[in-house]
Amino acid sequence: MTAGDGGGSEAASFLARLRVFEGLPAVTGGRGKDPVNAAMIRHWCEAMGDTNPAYTGPDAVAPPTMLQAWTMGGLSGHGGRSDAYDELLALLDAAGCTSVVATDCEQEYLRPLRPGDTVTFDAVIESVSPRKTTRLGTGHFVTTRMDVLADGEPAGTHRFRILKYAPAAAPAPTGPARAPARPRRPRPVVNRDNQGFWEGVREHRLLIQRCTSCTALRFPWLPGCNACASLEWDTVQACGEATVFSYVVMHHPPFPAFDPPYAVALVELAEGVRMTTNITGVPHDRVRIGMPVRLEFLRVDEDLELPVFRGGSEA
Repeated sequence: MTAGDGGGSEAASFLARLRVFEGLPAVTGGRGKDPVNAAMIRHWCEAMGDTNPAYTGPDAVAPPTMLQAWTMGGLSGHGGRSDAYDELLALLDAAGCTSVVATDCEQEYLRPLRPGDTVTFDAVIESVSPRKTTRLGTGHFVTTRMDVLADGEPAGTHRFRILKYAPAAAPAPTGPARAPARPRRPRPVVNRDNQGFWEGVREHRLLIQRCTSCTALRFPWLPGCNACASLEWDTVQACGEATVFSYVVMHHPPFPAFDPPYAVALVELAEGVRMTTNITGVPHDRVRIGMPVRLEFLRVDEDLELPVFRGGSEA
């Protein structure tokens, strides 16, 4: 049976096989490769444009959203992934769900992480969804829950969800032979926290969140203020002026719907926040730090428009 097969009884039987893995460990006895440290906190805050004084000085804590960063294995990876997790993924592969995409994550913070803390973690296969059909294809959502400890004390919970799916088949051609359709760019994940941002994009407005308690601006959109923790906010519209703060030129690996080489930049808006975007209007090898750029909206396809920044004489 493949993920796209019909038959309610077969689908129910396969789901029952998958759900045997719920509650089994995904990682046991994981350990962060480095203690929580000031250098990594500084790099994170510089990249995010986060100037909260709580993250500097002798009593500094790490930004809560760095919770997963301390558990990541880098290019060399981590040992300790369980046989159960590998068996679950192999079962999905055998059913035709050979592709994977990360969809979303949720975090809960129990205590601040401080420089010097040793991070350990265990992860469990929390749930496997019934078969779902998406634009990418048909498959199952797999959610793992990671419990993070600092020096043996519970520090937070990180839930991570992937979709293991069988890629949707291309529609059968009709009429004269045509050139293959260009692959579609990945769709942004729109949720309750960022829905207002994407509504603004549809109206050709770049909206920045503003805390109504301390007036701090924040981007990307978050459910609460990272300066004072208030949950109350409104928005301001960006004027569209920005400068390139940092950038990379993507050569490899190639992704469908993207034509390397192309520039991906972190731009600093005139309002003071930073965002990741594409640079248009100039060749990739002419992008420079400090280069002025100006907001424009790029129509990618019939139902996707993105904010990008144009360099060159028209910026």
